[in-house]
Amino acid sequence: MKRILLSLMVLLTAITASAQKFALVDMEYILKNVPAYERANEQLNQVSKKWESEVDALLREAETLYKKYQSEAVFLSDTQKTKAEEAIMEKEKEASALKKKYFGSEGELYKKRQSLLAPIQDEIYNAVKDICDQKGYQLVLDRASGGSIIYASPKIDISDEVLTKLGYAY
Repeated sequence: MKRILLSLMVLLTAITASAQKFALVDMEYILKNVPAYERANEQLNQVSKKWESEVDALLREAETLYKKYQSEAVFLSDTQKTKAEEAIMEKEKEASALKKKYFGSEGELYKKRQSLLAPIQDEIYNAVKDICDQKGYQLVLDRASGGSIIYASPKIDISDEVLTKLGYAY
């Protein structure tokens, strides 16, 4: 009785597994072929460089204050030394705060990236979902994410279909 039940469960699992349809997409390939993504990345790079230069300028100011302090330390009174040290630390704190504001985990760069890339990602997701609904795929994996896909037939890669659905030639 147990063997029959076990055999029946194995058979049902095999039938269920064979009825499922899978597909792959290569998100890197798709994103390289979406001009809006390239423009958004370029815009993010420009903003990032601008903000980096602001932070670097503050760090250079702190370094200049420190070098000045080192060269004049022998001639300064204890109060003047303390005041100069505080000015240096304040400039370093200012640079650190600005860096966190721009590049922190919830910083301006993160927000900018979300505002520029989220619409593109949503559009791609909706295209994939539409194709899945039309063709009956139950699972779509991203080939580019480097998961544990050792081999996948090119026949199940729907990346070009996604690009076509988005209106881009491949």
